Amino acid sequence: MKKVNIHEAKTHLSRLVEEAVQGEPFVIAKAGKPLVKVTALDVPVATEPRRLGFLAGEISVPDDFNQMGGAEIHRLFGEGD
Repeated sequence: MKKVNIHEAKTHLSRLVEEAVQGEPFVIAKAGKPLVKVTALDVPVATEPRRLGFLAGEISVPDDFNQMGGAEIHRLFGEGD
């Protein structure tokens, strides 16, 4: 694993971070003593499309879904009462 001193890390931070993102972590050292390790996070990339229908077959919606609770809603709000 690459070890860089603080001055070099400040000077080349953008390049070093990009390398870490590409799978090449590095250690920042001060006076030759390792202080921190910089590595990429395992997070989803924001540009990945969201999947529609990912619960297909996992749930079911009743055929009368749009009418469910209709009598209660009518009782509470009424039409023309």
